[in-house]
Amino acid sequence: MIEAASRIAVFTGAGISTESGIPDFRGTNGVWTKMQPIMFQDFVTSAEARRETWRRRFAGDDTMRAAQPNRGHRAVALLVRQGKTQAVITQNIDGLHQASGIPEAQVIELHGNSTYAHCLDCARRYEIGALRVAFERDGDVPACTACGGLVKTATISFGQAMPAEPMRRAQEETMAAELFIVLGSSLVVYPAAGFPEIAKRHGARLVIVNKQETPLDDMADLVIRDGIGDVMATAVGLN
Repeated sequence: MIEAASRIAVFTGAGISTESGIPDFRGTNGVWTKMQPIMFQDFVTSAEARRETWRRRFAGDDTMRAAQPNRGHRAVALLVRQGKTQAVITQNIDGLHQASGIPEAQVIELHGNSTYAHCLDCARRYEIGALRVAFERDGDVPACTACGGLVKTATISFGQAMPAEPMRRAQEETMAAELFIVLGSSLVVYPAAGFPEIAKRHGARLVIVNKQETPLDDMADLVIRDGIGDVMATAVGLN
């Protein structure tokens, strides 16, 4: 199917990064089995919720910084270099697609990016390392130095509006695809999980590679429940 398709949309979820040491969210030992997500409204209105959000982020900082792209990421990057894939649609917030060599402009981040932060009001960017120093010193992250607004990781939290431009671009890539490959997504978080359905309705073939069942397995042309790195490296001929 990869050989036959001239335009392939790749849609990735947390499962592609587990082989890089980053835990997923909904797996057997996923993040949400150990703690409840903090809602965006709580972050905005509660200083305690903000401190807990940042505590969790910095607790996982060493894991995030140590993570490197795995064979799954590199296989996707090869499809991009070959021109088969114009852009990667991802639910991930770890920046590993960019680290694998895919240009920033060709990574569509539906849920944002946790490798940096920004002000919710003026969008000024802040680096995680500097914020961690302040948090460990003062027990909190300072307000934006430009406008006094709240500083938050550049991710989309539960209850926060999805970013319009990435959603628009993802829709375009989905509708243009001849082949739509899902890698490591549980396909339960909407509206992002609706893209495979859109692709199928517009005539694309659908492949799902995920270790657990997904709600869209019956719709797929091919379902593979195996490690993404091995499957994709074999599929694209990556050594």
